[in-house]
Amino acid sequence: MPDLAEVLKSVLSLNVDDRAAVAEKLLASLDDLDEVDADRLWAEEATRRLEEFRAGRAGAPGAQDVAKKAERLFR
Repeated sequence: MPDLAEVLKSVLSLNVDDRAAVAEKLLASLDDLDEVDADRLWAEEATRRLEEFRAGRAGAPGAQDVAKKAERLFR
């Protein structure tokens, strides 16, 4: 079985329509996850994002920006 790097390299070399079809199939496959797996994946993603933020590789919006966006959304 090919490793993730090989699969990504191959998929990213496809034209846009084929990449979109692959993305659609991948997203649909996530609908089959049970709640435990989904919770585990979200926890892993949250941890990854926190590590990125703490390392200075990701930013976060300021409180004022969040408040402005919330106000626009709830008008």
